[in-house]
Amino acid sequence: MSVRRVALLTAGGFAPCLSSAVGGLIGRYSEIAPEIEIIAYQHGYWGLLQGKKIVIGDDVREKAGILHEFGGSPIGNSRVKLTNVADCVKRGLVQEGEDPLAVAAEQLKADGVDVLHTIGGDDTNTTAADLAAYLEANGYPLTVVGLPKTIDNDIVPIRQSLGAWSAAEQASVFAQNVIGEHRSGPRMLIVHEVMGRACGWLTAASAKKYREWLDTREWVPGIGLTKDSWDIHALYVPESPIDLDAEADRLKAVMDSVGNVNIFLSEGAGVPEIVKEMEEAGIDVKRDPFGHVRLDEINPGNWFAQQFAQRLGAEKVMVQKSGYFSRSARANTEDLRLIKSMTDYAVECALRGEAGVVGHDEEDGGRLKAIAFPRIAGHKPFDVSTPWYVDTLHAIGQA
Repeated sequence: MSVRRVALLTAGGFAPCLSSAVGGLIGRYSEIAPEIEIIAYQHGYWGLLQGKKIVIGDDVREKAGILHEFGGSPIGNSRVKLTNVADCVKRGLVQEGEDPLAVAAEQLKADGVDVLHTIGGDDTNTTAADLAAYLEANGYPLTVVGLPKTIDNDIVPIRQSLGAWSAAEQASVFAQNVIGEHRSGPRMLIVHEVMGRACGWLTAASAKKYREWLDTREWVPGIGLTKDSWDIHALYVPESPIDLDAEADRLKAVMDSVGNVNIFLSEGAGVPEIVKEMEEAGIDVKRDPFGHVRLDEINPGNWFAQQFAQRLGAEKVMVQKSGYFSRSARANTEDLRLIKSMTDYAVECALRGEAGVVGHDEEDGGRLKAIAFPRIAGHKPFDVSTPWYVDTLHAIGQA
């Protein structure tokens, strides 16, 4: 396959890998195939449908390495599902009667794109697979090579998604300041809500990072600076049921003894119960174009705070969300290494015409490969029997 022009797009929610992945792809093409033209669609599929693109010039190629120093996405993101025709029409991205897949395909053909690199989660990459299948059925060859982005680390069958390590580290940094508030009032309840719609990996990994930080501190109990008061006292993930009554009793004892309670909560924990309560009250539960409940509107952190505040005898309650702080950070050292290996491999796949999502395949011994799109899925559950997670629960008295 002869590759003359490649296109890049980032889509879905932010993660601490997008800017670096864009920089990695541009840098690698410039190193080994500088004759290949590169364009980037602005704001993902939103820009593709409207033909809004950036032509990557020599000035960008020369400074591609700078993108590793930033979070966010220089080319922009959006949430657009090409097979959700009604949503695309409603947003003015296509006209009534138009098929978004056809519009996107025609734009790629008009732009002469041979390879499309999608950087996103399962929704982004399965949408890309729909697009590639449509193009193939209509006689236009296009190689789609995806990169797995999600701070939830829940893409099947990929061992580690880009940006997740960095997000966990940043959630720990966020918590270090938030939990510093625990003495701003007596009997303080702090709920740290962490992103994770259906997977508790990020919450668990953030807690692990935070407790590792605690172990590096020196404490002064004589003035009230104690590890117990700064520690995590409860950790809730979607994969484990929560006995509210039992937890309220346990945490009441912690409050009485320590003087405050700190909770790490995955935003997806308890969501079915919250949604049921809202719907029974006649409240319309909003969903995004992919059918996901809009968690920012149902506010899981506040719901849990309300369940516990009175039972714990809390005099002051604080709910803080680390999601936007964490997901917009730059990639850390661990992620930079992973991004480098995956972007280099993605370019190799593109040049030999091998489609799929690049990742370490858990069902193939962890081998780095282009995983076929039909095998890609989201919402991989966090394994709550993972030893370091079990150790964390034992350490905080929750197991």
